[in-house]
Formats: sequence, C-alpha cells, structure tokens
Amino acid sequence: MKRFNMIDENFICDNCKQEVSKLNYTARDHCPNCLYSKHVDINPGDRLNTCKGLLKPIGIEKYRDTYKIIYQCEKCKEIHKNKIANDDNMDLIIELTKIE
Repeated sequence: MKRFNMIDENFICDNCKQEVSKLNYTARDHCPNCLYSKHVDINPGDRLNTCKGLLKPIGIEKYRDTYKIIYQCEKCKEIHKNKIANDDNMDLIIELTKIE
C-alpha cells in the first residue's frame, strides 16, 4: 500500500526551467507548463528514489472523474502516473491524448 506524504512546494522545472508555484490544494508533482516530472519518489512524497531522471509525459488515461498523465522515466524507463492539476497546460494534455 502506497503512503502519501504531502509535499507541496515551489521548484524550478528541470526540463523547461520555468519557476513552478506550489499547488495549494494537493502536492505539486509535475510542471504545469511542460508536464514533465522528476523521478524522486518511491512512494508519493518520500523523496527516496535515487534515480532522479526526468519523467517524460507519454500519454493520458481516464481516472475516476479526472485524468492521469502517464510518464516514462528517461533514465530508468519505469512508468509512473500522476493526476492532472487544475493549472496544467491543456494544449499539451490534448496532444497527449492523440498519442497511441
């Protein structure tokens, strides 16, 4: 069972170099501008993963009443999923729905 450690903080995106503000309603786990994330957790918010590779958005899937971004780590190739955020770049999310 995964444990969720709430870490909502500002950061600089390692992919697009944009300054990203905390989300203020749940933990910020990816950049809303380019949708990239970083492979830092084993369980959400634990910051125990030593990989630290960039998580590239490769698709979208329906999840309950929202959607999840599907990621593949560019370093170790693991697949991860994160819920979309209210301020995510919807143009990029739409583009990801077209990927097969």
